[in-house]
Amino acid sequence: MNRMKIEREDILDLTRRMTPKRTSMTRIAGSYMDKNGEIDGTFNINFLKLSEKEKRKNLEIAKTIPFAKTNVKLVRYVFPEKSMKLGSMWQLLMGMKSCGLKNDELMDVFYDMIGQYYQASHDYGVFIFHDCYDIPRKASDHQRLGESEETFEYLICAICPVTGDYEPGEPEWGFMFPAYYEKSGAINFIDVFDAEEKNPHKELLSLLGIN
Repeated sequence: MNRMKIEREDILDLTRRMTPKRTSMTRIAGSYMDKNGEIDGTFNINFLKLSEKEKRKNLEIAKTIPFAKTNVKLVRYVFPEKSMKLGSMWQLLMGMKSCGLKNDELMDVFYDMIGQYYQASHDYGVFIFHDCYDIPRKASDHQRLGESEETFEYLICAICPVTGDYEPGEPEWGFMFPAYYEKSGAINFIDVFDAEEKNPHKELLSLLGIN
């Protein structure tokens, strides 16, 4: 597997915005799955229409991925060229990003693929966030110059165990795609989170096509 080092300062550019007041999240979608990977229900919501309580709760889930210890629990992988083709997970993620999670057919395909691969001993939820971050222009001394020149559009996925009335626990696995690299989006990189360092979910790396 080809890996790239993650620069922590790049990640901080994004996480500083992940508060209910400053968030630029546009949408949250997801599915609730039983331990066998069968879908129990789905949702797809405009993030800004959530209550302040729900925004805070869901941002805590989303933040777990970029806040993870870089290059240990959050690892940057390079998509091999053979994995960036028609019918690949990479193509599906590009489609999900481009539609801002608004295409339910694409989302259902994604949930089905997670259900086929993810090895779990419990029910779980798949939470997907869409964000558009306006990258600020900065001078050589890092002072902001004004209006942004580029928007970084990306997805965060978090898979969490769920209990009771679909109440999510701490994320077990997830990713951020594309990766934020050198103040821009790198569509051939993906940052993958795994809570278990000793027993990682290698089956999901296979699903992504990066192992």
